Amino acid sequence: QVQLVESGGGSVQSGGSLRLSCAVAGYTYSLQCMGWFRQAPGKERVMVATIEIDGNTRHANSVKGRFTISQDNAKNTLYLQMNSLKPEDTAMYYCAAAYSTYACRSIQPTSFGYWGQGTQVTVSS
Repeated sequence: QVQLVESGGGSVQSGGSLRLSCAVAGYTYSLQCMGWFRQAPGKERVMVATIEIDGNTRHANSVKGRFTISQDNAKNTLYLQMNSLKPEDTAMYYCAAAYSTYACRSIQPTSFGYWGQGTQVTVSS
């Protein structure tokens, strides 16, 4: 079992920055893929960024150049640095984990078996 707890969300003005954190606990040794997803009201949950065990990252086109996913294995923590935030970035952000690198390649929420409770990010214009 894996437990994921997000933090760092909040309300910022357009152009501002936030850093989300995801604390990972439990049986973490075989995790191969971690990711950040977001879901706005009335919309589907979509991939924001993923990172594989070897450090390979993927970022959605909508956030490339503004968001950066990273991980600190010593602290068992996943991060999402979000810069130049826009109102359209407003959503609930979720941390996710999978035991297979396929999850990172598929970027589909259904490929991830473990989820955090989410942290709200609100960007005002």
